[in-house]
Amino acid sequence: MKTILVMSGKGGVGKTTISTNIARYLESTGYSVGIMDADLHGPNVLEMLGAKHEQMFSVNNELIPIEINENLKAASISALIDEKDATIWRGPLKHKFIKELIEDVKWGELDYLIVDFPPGTGDEHLSAAQTLKNITGVVIVSTPQSIALSDVKRSIDFCKKLNLPIIGAIENMSGLIFGEGKVEPFCKKEKIDFLGIIKLEKEIADANEKGKPFFTNIKITNTFNKIMMNILTKVKNENSNSIRR
Repeated sequence: MKTILVMSGKGGVGKTTISTNIARYLESTGYSVGIMDADLHGPNVLEMLGAKHEQMFSVNNELIPIEINENLKAASISALIDEKDATIWRGPLKHKFIKELIEDVKWGELDYLIVDFPPGTGDEHLSAAQTLKNITGVVIVSTPQSIALSDVKRSIDFCKKLNLPIIGAIENMSGLIFGEGKVEPFCKKEKIDFLGIIKLEKEIADANEKGKPFFTNIKITNTFNKIMMNILTKVKNENSNSIRR
């Protein structure tokens, strides 16, 4: 199994949108994929997969993930608590729950596990990085804003300090509103790979609202295909520890 962590330094840059579409792309090509929502305070993975009201349950001390389709499973705290409830947890509780998502969910045999993180470099990131074995790599998502890229530097530093391979960075929401073309030169300066650009498109927001993948839209397909080819080229020869139950 290959494990891909999706991180962002700053919130609101479209990290969960990218995470769910990476998972959707991989499962659409025949891979068996799991996506783990490690954002305990703003868990949106299931909503973006069109499974907002699905619930997880336990059987023989194992958590059964949500089956989106025959190739895609998902696990999130949002499937275990009421959608109106805030998660008011300190570090130890976060660590315990992240560990449970990794070790107690009955994932079965997976080709890929995608982990969607909250912004920053907090408890969730550290707990997952310490619990998962042989992580394949990290995809970093950023808008082309200087303030977002300032926070990306912290994500890069986190990866370096924990010896996590960086697959590369994506420039998301590129266009007139947030600017464009800043992530690629940033990547060159930081000596990480640039994976590609996704324009700020209404079709992406519409797809998110409907719980559908955006990459199937004809305006976006070619762009996202190139990004996925760049990701797969980096990870195809990497070996990761399997999570099997």
